[in-house]
Amino acid sequence: MPAPGRKGVDRKSALKHLRSMDMGSTAEVRIPADPLDRVIGQNEAVMLAKNAAAQRRHLLLVGPPGTGKSMIAQALAIHLPPVQSQIYVVSNPEYPERPFIQVKSREEVESEEAKRKLMQEKLISPVDAPVDVAERLGYRCKRCGTYSPPKESFCPNCNDVKQREGGQRVARVEMQGMQGMFKGLEDILKATLNQFGSEASRVQTTRVVNGKEEVVVYEAAGNRIRMLDQKALEAARELEKASPKKVLVPLKRTNFVMATGASETELLGDVRHDPYGGHHGLGTPPYERVIAGAIHEAHEGVLFIDELPHLGHIQRFILTAMQEKRFPISGRNPQSAGASVRVENVPCDFVFVGACNISDLSHIMSPLRSRITGSGYEILVATTIPVDDRSLDGYLQFIAQEIAMDGRIPHMDPSGVESVLVESMRRAEASDGKKNHLTLRLRDMGGLIRCAGDVALMDGSGLIKASHVKKAIRISRPVEEQIKERYGAYQGGLMKEMSKAQEAQYSPYNYWNENKEDLEGYR
Repeated sequence: MPAPGRKGVDRKSALKHLRSMDMGSTAEVRIPADPLDRVIGQNEAVMLAKNAAAQRRHLLLVGPPGTGKSMIAQALAIHLPPVQSQIYVVSNPEYPERPFIQVKSREEVESEEAKRKLMQEKLISPVDAPVDVAERLGYRCKRCGTYSPPKESFCPNCNDVKQREGGQRVARVEMQGMQGMFKGLEDILKATLNQFGSEASRVQTTRVVNGKEEVVVYEAAGNRIRMLDQKALEAARELEKASPKKVLVPLKRTNFVMATGASETELLGDVRHDPYGGHHGLGTPPYERVIAGAIHEAHEGVLFIDELPHLGHIQRFILTAMQEKRFPISGRNPQSAGASVRVENVPCDFVFVGACNISDLSHIMSPLRSRITGSGYEILVATTIPVDDRSLDGYLQFIAQEIAMDGRIPHMDPSGVESVLVESMRRAEASDGKKNHLTLRLRDMGGLIRCAGDVALMDGSGLIKASHVKKAIRISRPVEEQIKERYGAYQGGLMKEMSKAQEAQYSPYNYWNENKEDLEGYR
């Protein structure tokens, strides 16, 4: 890209700069790998977002919709280091309604997974297992040596009954000569034996490895056999010693959690209801019913909430979580069995990014704003940017990004880019009163680009051209503008379309003028 040059150039000079670039289409434009570098026109916000990622600072982004607030929050998360911990909720045998929290590092989790993998990797074919093991597990027929799945109680070759665990045999039933009147009895017997099964689930034996005798356990695993050697058995014993637990917040998770519009339960967690109340042998243990909230899932990452004031009183819980970096999980429905369950000290150390419009600032709790400014930044995002060489290059990059993200529309030729820039300058002047500026209300501009792409596809064109952009400008107008063009004014359109019944219902003027008796009574 050219170095930054003239500041605040006019439209004519800007278009001259664009034509001097000698570009065939937006397919030639390089899109940065760093998502924060894809945010155009918000230089101060991008700089502070990078600092927030490095220093783990909070952000409050203020500005109108479509100016890149969500994009900044998502890009910030990519600059954070990968999460390094997995959170478990562990059974408390002495007081089941108060489960424990256990946090393990990435190294500990990977070590535990390696032990589990060690137990599960050694699957062998029944043919490769010792003959007596295959027979005791129900894979091999002792009579004819045929191999079959253990769920089949009868050998498919000789029709003999397979051997049971411990050498016990099911009484052999001679099937010959029973094809007639005893055919039904034969089928019932087979079904009964298949229901109870004839195979063992586990066989323990020994073998000699490098001159040393070691214990080996074989387990039935579908159509294969799992072999557990000395190392695998030691790993299994170590895993069995641990208290019953469940993963509450997994290690493999995204470090960006969007909680916009979340309910109190979704945001703060909950404990599922159990009609048996966790009764031993009937209900589900309390620790298994605990559900993490968004604030816990965002641990070591970013918690992003757009339209922040809509949370109302829930803002105070966000404030507490930001202060303490821990927040308990408890049942939120007083009529539920989960109401008696509470898990203390659940980690929730996140970077908070909130967003809102200027008009909503007064609805954000003062203590929450104080917490953000005390450990972060409040940023008013820009809505326009002066036209110069750098901003023109940035806008060109934006057009290429929108086309690439859509993936269904063709690229744009220089004439189309020129038309988009002219429209952007017109909107900056109309919406923000800024002449020789480009608008940064990029969601609307992205919609224009996509509409122009659709028009180009309908025309069978391989590139988006100026004619397509101009047609898209007309098509993508807000409906208020369309009403104004058709009826002269929005109120005019409203009155034209309003039925007589609606007029009586919604218009006091019409109501009092059509009902003279009521008018006299009102006086």
